[in-house]
Amino acid sequence: MHTVSPRAPLVLLLHNLRSAYNTGSVFRTADAMHIEHVLLSGFTPDPTHPKIRKTALGAEQSVPWTRVKGSSAEIDRWRSEGYTIAALECAPGSIALADVRGAHFPMLLIAGNEVDGVPPDLLVASDVVFEIAQFGVKQSLNVSVAVGIAMHALVHFHLSHDSHGS
Repeated sequence: MHTVSPRAPLVLLLHNLRSAYNTGSVFRTADAMHIEHVLLSGFTPDPTHPKIRKTALGAEQSVPWTRVKGSSAEIDRWRSEGYTIAALECAPGSIALADVRGAHFPMLLIAGNEVDGVPPDLLVASDVVFEIAQFGVKQSLNVSVAVGIAMHALVHFHLSHDSHGS
């Protein structure tokens, strides 16, 4: 019999995603990884959009989500509650996703626009920037794929380590 585990201490902030299909895909993976919450900011479509329902396959009903007006204020709120603010981006100073540590949890993970990525102001507001190792020519992943890889790696790490500095 399948039992549902407690929610992983991972919150996603999806900022300015253009595609409702990408957003729906993230919701589906967020349900599979049983993460805590999804925050939607900027022009990211929300689960009232029919294309999200098409790709989320009902996950938009099981994952808590909130539309937020200001990303910076939301980041400050979660940081004040003890969350590490992380961005998922190929950027100067980024560290490998594989180098996540228990001290990074609980975590708010920011994912950005399909073309422009996480904007500079949100990168600066982040405590850490994670990058997914890539070995091909393009060095580019679809945002929903990248967020899915990150959620899996982060939740797996959290479940397999104590989250007090390991």
